[in-house]
Amino acid sequence: MCALLRRYEGAGEPLSCERLAQGLLNRGYHLATTRGRYFLKHHLDGDRAAIARQHGATARLAVLGLPVAPPVADAEGRTVAVIGGRCYALHPWVDGRHRGGGELTAAQSRRLGSLLGLVHTCLERVMQQSTVPEAEARVESADPSDTFELIEELLALARARRPRDAFDELAEHRLVERRALLERHAHRRPEAGAEPATGWVHGDFHPLNLLYRGAEPAAILDWDRLGVQPRAEEAVRAAAIFFVGPRGMLELSKVRPYARAYRRATGAAPEELAAAVHRVWWERLNDFWMLRWRYQLRDGRADPQFPAAAALSVWWTREYEAVRDAFAD
Repeated sequence: MCALLRRYEGAGEPLSCERLAQGLLNRGYHLATTRGRYFLKHHLDGDRAAIARQHGATARLAVLGLPVAPPVADAEGRTVAVIGGRCYALHPWVDGRHRGGGELTAAQSRRLGSLLGLVHTCLERVMQQSTVPEAEARVESADPSDTFELIEELLALARARRPRDAFDELAEHRLVERRALLERHAHRRPEAGAEPATGWVHGDFHPLNLLYRGAEPAAILDWDRLGVQPRAEEAVRAAAIFFVGPRGMLELSKVRPYARAYRRATGAAPEELAAAVHRVWWERLNDFWMLRWRYQLRDGRADPQFPAAAALSVWWTREYEAVRDAFAD
């Protein structure tokens, strides 16, 4: 820790370093020094070019007035510290708390939609000269035949798990249920060739990556998935996380002002949001990443998210028109 802090002028000497529990893909620490408090991020993937791109983007977004927390530059102007082959970044500590959509009023939901729209329009400005990574090529929609094979594999793993618990029972129930849904709706796979409007997006906009101070957003965090994707799909995915209740139903009364504000901020047409709703619905119907983590990788960190996420796919299918209308109205 001392070796890292010596790279930064005025950072002080370390007093404490506390591991933060939240976060699935990176490690974060609350670092207190004799000169202040910081967020120390350990980038597990170690892709220095991608990390530098994220840092440059947040620095330019801060100039435009967005609530972000760009990294601190060391004495030589670098924002990525490589120690023992591992990549670290030091950010100023931002006081605040996470707020789920259940805590937001309709007016605050509207401001959330405006904020995401502002992120997209500002990224369009600051990333104009950035090279799009080759990996950002458009991926085809999920093939249900592949999903059926995955369901059978996950079912076998869930049924064979010992000792079985309530989660395994729920997983088996949801897998069987999803298989039946896919059999009924396989013909609704999004058509290939209809390319949606793409642009630079945050890539992972959800409650744990947004800090509030009081009623207002204080900092948008974790830009690891900054990339080029269909922008309207990010708006739909974010809403499906912010506004989902514990029983897997979206609060459409909050989705509607959120989506209207997003469309005003970006100029996106209602038809663009409606098409994004269909693509994200299909993506969710075919997605089992939480169960793959549990049964294939033996990693249970995403288990608490599964009950609501799995219920949402069923509810969304049943209320498809109402969800589409909430985003496109």
